[in-house]
Amino acid sequence: MITFFLSVAALVVGYFVYGRVTEKAFRIDPERLTPARTMADGVDYVEIKPRKAFLIQFLNIAGTGPIFGAIAGAMWGPAAFFWIVFGCIFGGAVHDFLVGMMSIRCGGATLAELTGKTLGKLPKNFVRLFSLGVLILVGVVFIKSPADILHDLTGWNTFLFIGIIMAYYILATVLPIDKIIGKIYPIFGICLLIMAVGIGVGMFVKGYRIPEFRFENFHPQGKSIFPYLFISIACGAISGFHATQSPMMARCMTNERQGRPVFFGAMITEGIVALIWAAVAMCFFGSIEALGQAGSAAVVVNQVSSGILGPVGGVLAVIGVVACPITSGDTAFRSARLVIADAFRFDQKSIKKRFLVAIPLFAIGIALCFINFDIVWRYFSWANQTLAAIALWTAVKYQADRRCNYWIALIPAVFMTVVVVSYIIVAPEGFLFVFGGLDIKLAEWIGIGIGLMAAVACLAVFFTVNSRSRRTLAGSNAQTS
Repeated sequence: MITFFLSVAALVVGYFVYGRVTEKAFRIDPERLTPARTMADGVDYVEIKPRKAFLIQFLNIAGTGPIFGAIAGAMWGPAAFFWIVFGCIFGGAVHDFLVGMMSIRCGGATLAELTGKTLGKLPKNFVRLFSLGVLILVGVVFIKSPADILHDLTGWNTFLFIGIIMAYYILATVLPIDKIIGKIYPIFGICLLIMAVGIGVGMFVKGYRIPEFRFENFHPQGKSIFPYLFISIACGAISGFHATQSPMMARCMTNERQGRPVFFGAMITEGIVALIWAAVAMCFFGSIEALGQAGSAAVVVNQVSSGILGPVGGVLAVIGVVACPITSGDTAFRSARLVIADAFRFDQKSIKKRFLVAIPLFAIGIALCFINFDIVWRYFSWANQTLAAIALWTAVKYQADRRCNYWIALIPAVFMTVVVVSYIIVAPEGFLFVFGGLDIKLAEWIGIGIGLMAAVACLAVFFTVNSRSRRTLAGSNAQTS
């Protein structure tokens, strides 16, 4: 239990200490007008109060992510605590804050447009397609999975629920952000927090024993901690999906001072939720081996909630496995609309133009609901973390161009580059077949080596380009003087 309490304390301290370090490194300007005031359109650029903005951002980035991911990560034991704490403070919170604040400074721009401003046209177009694919995939999964769960609970036709969820998604995507999302998200955000706090308190009241941290791999199948744990726990540590969500609140905030509580704070809160679910997953079933035999993450959520909180827990479990995924799916489609609108410079004041962008997205979404894409979904975790690495490199260049402290983004960018490259080399859905009959442990070391080389290559490119930019700027200043 000591490890758990220290982990929670570290996240809280991280918000107040490293959050200020990050805020100072970005050089916020409280006097600068935000896009919500300079570009107000009553649709996407709408002023929202800070507390509501925090709850919307929290639910945007959370959903079931810090629950399901933490349960999956609990298979490695207390090492999950280590990754959640360090990943959240030095990776995820910095990632979310910098993307959100860059978006505020750039008129509420989406990640692809931010990438274009800093890394160039080719990376911009790549991120447009890559992020759009991730968003549509998230949206589709969070149509199908809640519909399947509702079918199991009621016995009603799955496609009926798909139709209902899709109708809601369309409304949430095209209506002004304060009409649906601004009203229901704070409520569900509070429910998610109450659920986590209730589980956390109940876990101690009922005397469950949480394993303490030690340098040991608890995974029943002996699956290596690196890089698999760092892909399994995304939300709660660091997630590229967040980079697609932060620009939504960047268009609604009224002062740059709100950046730390809304972006950094929401991520730290998500980390605490992930810690609670990782802890209860490790101890509720008696052992990690028993956790592995308990069933899917949704089943674990239901059993834990009902077992600790009784009938109330059952209701919260339904909210967790049904409502929370839906609140990730709708913002995924809304973010996809913003990506396309930014790419083609479509003004979104007219509802007709919003439907013009949204209808093709939902046509693709409906088509994918009828396809078995389980294999494709296996790539999502990797794609999600790859997007995080790209967002961090974008932030590195943005900070360097402004002559600000870029090391806060550079260190996690390098780490995540090693993670995503290593993973796609050694994962079953990656290039593992290249190694043939090679011992899996040796293959993993080769993958890590390739990941390190990729990170070094990225570093070399960055420092070369940054040095060239400095010389060019110095030459321009000399000519001017």
